[in-house]
Amino acid sequence: MSDRYTSFANSGAGRAIVQRLGLPDPPRLRRYRPGDPLVTAPVAVGGTGRLGAPASEILRGAGVDVLDSPATSADVSLVGLAGLAGLAGLAGLVYDATGLPDSGALRGLYDFFHPLARSLQPCGRVIVLGSPPEECATPAEATAQRALEGFVRSVGKEFGRGTTAQLVYVARDAEPNVESTLRFLLSAKSAYVSGQVIRISPAAPTTPVDWERPLEGKVALVTGAARGIGEAIAKVLTRDGAHVVCLDVPAAGDALATVANSLRGEAVQLDLTAGHAPRTLADHLSSRHGGVDIVVHNAGITRDKTLGRMSEDQWDSVLDVNLSAQERVNDILLGDKLIRADGRIVGVSSVSGIAGNRGQTNYATSKAGVIGLVQSQARVLAKWSTTVNAVAPGFIETAMTAKMPIMIREAGRRMNSMSQGGLPVDVAETIAWLASPGSGGVTGNVVRVCGQSLVGA
Repeated sequence: MSDRYTSFANSGAGRAIVQRLGLPDPPRLRRYRPGDPLVTAPVAVGGTGRLGAPASEILRGAGVDVLDSPATSADVSLVGLAGLAGLAGLAGLVYDATGLPDSGALRGLYDFFHPLARSLQPCGRVIVLGSPPEECATPAEATAQRALEGFVRSVGKEFGRGTTAQLVYVARDAEPNVESTLRFLLSAKSAYVSGQVIRISPAAPTTPVDWERPLEGKVALVTGAARGIGEAIAKVLTRDGAHVVCLDVPAAGDALATVANSLRGEAVQLDLTAGHAPRTLADHLSSRHGGVDIVVHNAGITRDKTLGRMSEDQWDSVLDVNLSAQERVNDILLGDKLIRADGRIVGVSSVSGIAGNRGQTNYATSKAGVIGLVQSQARVLAKWSTTVNAVAPGFIETAMTAKMPIMIREAGRRMNSMSQGGLPVDVAETIAWLASPGSGGVTGNVVRVCGQSLVGA
């Protein structure tokens, strides 16, 4: 969808006016194109803990020029910046905070980031690696690790120019599972993901044969695939090697067929709220593919009204499509053992399910329920090496948001650290990371794709 203000702000005359008047300044985000390198400049890695050396090794293996920075600000300024003098800048800063034993050691954050912050290129990446506070040996250590959340979320709002910042809590024995997440967060695929706290748990490590096509040989089901975010998800999963089963309601049949045919996938016209739908879908996946590897629950509707004016049908239909249908499909696919080992389930939630929204009690309830589904099933499904996660989009430029009143639409675009709306591909790239074989340790997470809200977390 067109965002004329962003186009204006990035023009020569527009940039001068925006800066002079102190208006929102949306950066031009760098997004992934097939064949792009992981990063376009060196990445500095610092800190003291159990993850710094493995992170450097992973990045070098991915073809990244890694600068292992000294621990103190004095050493960084004398050694690190001297080495950067002839460079165009840094693509990312990765700090290992797993070795911080107490709050006094948080000074290490300042010592590493202060001298290097201005060396970041536009659309730079900041990643802090920490230990889950609940696993820490002492209250002092847990305090320091929890403090990292405030640091990362502030950096995400402060550095600007399209920079993103993330905190990755890595459990003990989960060190071999960080590569997929590091690759995603450093790459242009995470352009609209910032201020997130991601947790990685122990799991049998799996490395894709080809990081460019990590889903080769996988079968993926995407619901609500006829248009918008669902169409983008189907395209990105296909790009990454999956055969995609595109599902939507019969009324969207023509658009669905167009999407499926363009991807050499298959179209399934089915209303998931119908009583027979879960069994029909299960039988289709069983007979055509012997099961499924990736299930993406994207189908959703809105029926917005304030609660006092909302009809029973408006309440019931939203809860049924957005939440209960997901539960019924999961139950039958899991009950029939159709989700194969190392399977992936991803639900599409919403920031409305986290923060609520006026006139959307039904929608927010359903999307919060998706988060509850993920969090309640993660530990159970881990026994079968199946992960379950959710993405929570914020303001994403779709045909639906284009129909909003102009003032509401503009407010939605500007109320995040990127000062712009996201694109459907931003949601799709995040789902593709969660679906990757290398993301086996990423489960029970809810990742917001919202450009990081300027208010709250």
